[in-house]
Amino acid sequence: MSRDKEPFPYEALSLQALWGLDESLSLTPQDKRTFQKEAFVFRAPQTQTPPPTARTSAPLGETPHQAMPLRTVPSFSTKAPDPSKAATLEELRALMEAFDGCELKQTATHTVFGMGNARTPDVMCVGEAPGADEDRQGLPFVGVSGQLLDKMLAAIGLTRQKNVYISNIIPWRPPGNRQPSPLETSLCLPFIQRHIALIKPRFLVLLGGTAAKTLLQTKEGIMTLRTRWHSYACPGLEAPIPTCVLFHPAYLLRSPGQKRLAWLDLLKLQEALAAGAPQ
Repeated sequence: MSRDKEPFPYEALSLQALWGLDESLSLTPQDKRTFQKEAFVFRAPQTQTPPPTARTSAPLGETPHQAMPLRTVPSFSTKAPDPSKAATLEELRALMEAFDGCELKQTATHTVFGMGNARTPDVMCVGEAPGADEDRQGLPFVGVSGQLLDKMLAAIGLTRQKNVYISNIIPWRPPGNRQPSPLETSLCLPFIQRHIALIKPRFLVLLGGTAAKTLLQTKEGIMTLRTRWHSYACPGLEAPIPTCVLFHPAYLLRSPGQKRLAWLDLLKLQEALAAGAPQ
């Protein structure tokens, strides 16, 4: 067919092809500027197939996006059970192991509760958090720093089996042995408070700056805190407990030059134990 006999101008067909028109054209002229608005409705690309529990079909008059339930990131409850209701150490441990508000529990192997003489201890030592050895065995201060702590206590006549009980502010190991965050210590604080109230030691020894600042509710540094006696009180205690602050054994392993000050602090504790009260 010659170009003169074509029903439409050749140039118009070329322009339509350039525009990507793939629909057949009627012989009746149409004003393309009057397209209905629905012709330009945007259709979102198909997303990943929803899980079997999700609703895959939308009700009448509802778009699929509105029908699909929102995907939420799993979260842990930050509402802790009331440790004050625990009448025994066994009940306190059960509450602690049932608590999922601290995310450290999700990465730890064991809940490190405590060990030692829980009946009539002269001293209760409270550290910061378990390390790798403690997390593996589920017992506090059983690694290299724990061995040093045993030697320190034995030097003034104290042992775990006879007159010492040991625990930590946080019962779960922080990944990489990092320092616990303020949120993590605040979540676990009610547990260690009840722990101390149930043990009722004659003297309380706080090992390291984190334990001291958390239980004494202070911002002072350990170099200042260790120079004087403190009085610790919490719900459940009939009377405040004389409290002293010692360097953490792990710190002494890194800074052996501070062992001289640690020995002076131990002598101060020994004098208080012999006299029945801080001197």
